Amino acid sequence: MKVRFLRVSYFAWILLPAALFLAYLLFGLPHMIWSYDWLDQGHSYGDFKNRHYTRCTFIGPYGAFTTYPTNGKCGWVLLRKSGEKG
Repeated sequence: MKVRFLRVSYFAWILLPAALFLAYLLFGLPHMIWSYDWLDQGHSYGDFKNRHYTRCTFIGPYGAFTTYPTNGKCGWVLLRKSGEKG
C-alpha cells in the first residue's frame, strides 16, 4: 500500500483565509460605531427603536469616519477601504 503525502483535503483550510482576503479586497475592513447623535423627541433613553439619528461616528483601522444618515438609522459596523473619502 502506497502512502500519499499530498492530498487535496490537506489544502482545504486555505479556502477560509482566501475568502477573508477576497472580502477584504471587495468590502474593506470593519469600523465599529463609536458615537452618535439623535433627535430627542421626548422618548426615553432606552427607546432605541424610535430614535432618529443625525450623526454616526465609526472608528477602526483607517481612523474615524463620520456619516450623516438620510434614513435616521446607524449601523453597528461600517466596512471601509483605505482610500475612501467621506
